[in-house]
Amino acid sequence: MATNVSPNASGPSVQVSGSRPSASDRLSRESVTIISTLLVATFVVILNETIMNVALPRLMVELQVDAPTVQWLATGFMLTMAVVIPTTGFIMQRLSTRAVFLLAMGLFTSGTALAAVAPGFELLLLARIIQAGGSAIMMPLLMTTILTLVPLAKRGVVMGNIGIAISVAPAMGPTVSGLILEHFSWRFIFVFVLPVALVALAIGAKYLTNVGEAAKTKLDLLSLVLTVPAFGGLVYGLSQIGGGHGGQAGPGQVAITALVIGITGIAVFVLRQLRLQKADAPLLDLRVFTFRMFTVSALLMVVVMVALFGGVVLLPLYLQEIRGLGSLETGLMMLPGGLVMGLLGPFVGRLFDKVGPLPLTITGSILMVLALWQFSMLDASTSVAWIVTLHVGLSCALSLLFTPAFTTGLNPLPPDLYSHGSAIMGTTQQVAGAAGTALLVSIFAVVSATSGLIAGISAAFMTATVIALAAVVLSVMMRKTEGAAPGIRPIH
Repeated sequence: MATNVSPNASGPSVQVSGSRPSASDRLSRESVTIISTLLVATFVVILNETIMNVALPRLMVELQVDAPTVQWLATGFMLTMAVVIPTTGFIMQRLSTRAVFLLAMGLFTSGTALAAVAPGFELLLLARIIQAGGSAIMMPLLMTTILTLVPLAKRGVVMGNIGIAISVAPAMGPTVSGLILEHFSWRFIFVFVLPVALVALAIGAKYLTNVGEAAKTKLDLLSLVLTVPAFGGLVYGLSQIGGGHGGQAGPGQVAITALVIGITGIAVFVLRQLRLQKADAPLLDLRVFTFRMFTVSALLMVVVMVALFGGVVLLPLYLQEIRGLGSLETGLMMLPGGLVMGLLGPFVGRLFDKVGPLPLTITGSILMVLALWQFSMLDASTSVAWIVTLHVGLSCALSLLFTPAFTTGLNPLPPDLYSHGSAIMGTTQQVAGAAGTALLVSIFAVVSATSGLIAGISAAFMTATVIALAAVVLSVMMRKTEGAAPGIRPIH
C-alpha cells in the first residue's frame, strides 16, 4: 500500500489509504507502525555503536593483536559512518522507504551475524564496517520519515521519542557489554544484538510501506569519491588526536596529515555541491543552510555534541584513571543519566509542541553550563552520589536541547530537502563528536602530563564549560518554525 506525500502551506500532509489527515488529526495506525519499526531499529544500531568499546581489551588477548590494531574495530566503524552519512540524502531520494530500510537493516544484520562467527580480527573488522554501513542510514531515515508522516503540531513529541534511541542506547551499551563479558565470550555481544535486529528486519519487511515516491536523481560519482578523503580524513584525524587518552601530549604527523586532507577534501566537496546545485543534482544539498533556524540549530547541535562527549569520554576517564573503578562500575554509574535523558524525551517533545524551543533551550543550555562547571571541580574525594547527580543534571540539560534543536532545524525545510537536512544533521553530529573528543582528550593529556590527572580532568571540563556558553547565545536565537511549502525559501 503506497503512502503519498502532499505538501501544503503549513507542512506536508500524508495520504494513507485515501485519507488526507490535517495537522490536528491523529497519526494513522500505519504511520505509527512505520515510525515504531524505525525507532526500534535505530535503537538497536545505536546500542551497537557503544557496546563494543568495553570488549577491546579482551579482544586484544583472544585475537592476539596490539592496542592500535584492535582500536580499528572502533575507528573503522566511525570512519564508515562518517563517509556513508553524507550520502544518505541521495540514497533516500533515489530509493523507496522500504528499500532503504531493507538495505540498512540487511547490512546491519549481516554484519552482526558475521561478527558473531568471525574466526579472526580481519573478518571481525569487515563485519564492523558492514554494520556501520547500515547504522549510518538508520537515523537519517527515521528523521526524514517523521518529518514526512507527522503533522507539524505533533512533531515535537514524536521527535522526543528519538531521544530514547540517541541517549538511552549509547548509555546502555557499556553496561550491557560489561554484564555479558563477565559471564560469556565476547561473541555474545553480537549474539545478544542479532535476534533483536532480525525481529526488526522481519517486522519492517512485513509491515513497512513506502513514504513518498523515489526520485530519479543522478549520482555524481566525483562527489561520492570526495566523501572518503573529506569526511573520512577529518574524522580519522580527529580520532587520532583524541584516541590517546593521555598517552601523548599532542597530535602526531598522521593525525595532522589526515586533518589537512580532510579539511581540503571538505572544501572541494562543498564547492562541488554548490556547482551541482545549479543543475539540481547535488549529492548533499547545501541549500538547507539558507534557512536561518536550520543553521542556528546545526550550530547548537555542534556545541551540544561537544558537551555530550564531555560526559561520555571525560567522566569515564576520571572514574577509571583517578577513582580506580572498573568498566562495569563506570557503566552502571553513567546509566541513570542516560535513562533519564531518554525518559524525558517524550515529555520535552510535548512541551516543545506547546511552548516552542526558546524556554527549553535557554533552560537546557544554562543547566548544561552549570553541570560542566561543577564537573571541572571534581577531585579524588568527590562523593559518588554527587557525581551521579551531576551526570543526571547534564543529561537533563541535553534532553532539553536535543529535541528542540532537531525539530526547530528540520521543521522549516520543504519536503524535497528533508532527507538532505537529516543527512547534514547526522554528519554534523559525527564530526562534532569526533572534534569534541579530540579537543577535550588532548587538553586532558597535555595538562595531565605536567600537572597531574586531576588537573587534566579539571582543565578539560572547564574547556567544555566555556564552549557550552556558546549554546546559551545560540539558544536565545531559537524561534518557533513553521512548515514550508516545496521550493527554497532563503533567509530574510
